[in-house]
Amino acid sequence: MKVLMFGWEYPPHVFGGLATANFGISEGLHAQGNMDITLCLPHPFGDEDQTAARIVAMNAVPIAWRDVDRDYVSSRVGNIMDPDYYFRLRDHIYADFNYMHVNDLGAMEFAGGYPKNLHEEINNYSIIAGVVARTEEFDIIHAHDWLTYPAGIHAKNVSGKPLCIHVHATDFDRSRGKVNPTVYSIEKDGMDNADCIMCVSELTRQTVINHYFQDPRKVFTVHNAVYPLKQELQDIPRPDHTNKEKVVTFLGRITMQKGPEYFVEAANMVLHRTRNVRFCMAGSGDMMDAMIALAAERGIADRFHFPGFMRGKQVYECLKDSDVYVMPSVSEPFGISPLEAMQCGTPSIISKQSGCAEILENCIKVDYWDIHALADAIYSICHNDSLFHYLQDEGKREVDQITWEKVGAWILTLYKRTLGWE
Repeated sequence: MKVLMFGWEYPPHVFGGLATANFGISEGLHAQGNMDITLCLPHPFGDEDQTAARIVAMNAVPIAWRDVDRDYVSSRVGNIMDPDYYFRLRDHIYADFNYMHVNDLGAMEFAGGYPKNLHEEINNYSIIAGVVARTEEFDIIHAHDWLTYPAGIHAKNVSGKPLCIHVHATDFDRSRGKVNPTVYSIEKDGMDNADCIMCVSELTRQTVINHYFQDPRKVFTVHNAVYPLKQELQDIPRPDHTNKEKVVTFLGRITMQKGPEYFVEAANMVLHRTRNVRFCMAGSGDMMDAMIALAAERGIADRFHFPGFMRGKQVYECLKDSDVYVMPSVSEPFGISPLEAMQCGTPSIISKQSGCAEILENCIKVDYWDIHALADAIYSICHNDSLFHYLQDEGKREVDQITWEKVGAWILTLYKRTLGWE
């Protein structure tokens, strides 16, 4: 089966959870055998793993004709695109886009990540998708998150092939209900045009059905997973904090959606009972300064650490150095980070308002707003060795069974149903 997939980020260049999920889904599909995945990315760097998917650099796709030779193309974009493929794409330019900000190759630049002109980049990406869709042969289209829905719709209109969209989050999750009407309209347009909607949790599926008014018969739950830890990550030692200060960690975007203030307030309650705990709030976001101020206001700044945004190996070093991982999200479509923590042998506390709570059993679940329950859970894991070791052992055993290969098998089944192949 040939899949034309539209993504926004991909490891090793991670800006958020979308990169991890996109990679895992690609790997899971590849494991099914006889899968040919073409993955379009706005700004690849050339060092991405292309075992599971062949990557198309959208910032090297011509949308305006330029009279250039192969050597020049190779010198300009040879690290991210085969020059011969550039000329194949050039043969499928479908309109005169010279009025747009194209470069010497007739292509459009992308900042990568989530720049201030994000909506402009989403529109540009969808225009370029028209050239790719006219060039490639494929059976089905798979678009990840609202950023790529317009591209998926364009590809569907060009090819007549069915469109699957993957809802990793909705604006209801990101905004606590204060929805951006522009984003909502892009999300709803993608859902209205989709033949199959994959949601990362039943929580998200219900949001799609009830707030975007979608037919439940085309909306499916596809939970996320984790891939096995690489040997170098398995080899990171876990410090023994038995007779030392315990470390409790929040790791993620420090934004309203993630509930950081509940973490600080619970920490304050724990520190009224014991001073033998340190709290780490790793990440960055628009609430970071407010959280630093809140920790100071509560008189616990000497017990709090804000190491900033982490990526790659740093994340796993932080998780392995922790005795407890906390994800107090207000609205979390799925939440892969607790699974990663449990892989590292770190007991996790998650909010009942998170999608991963639907599949995880060997962790502690609390309502995000219940700081008393959260504080009790943190204190208990830090001071009850039996509870700590139980959650450590059983949690790791549980997440080791949650694999992307199983996710890939379910997605392939949904592809076949959408195509009418079964």
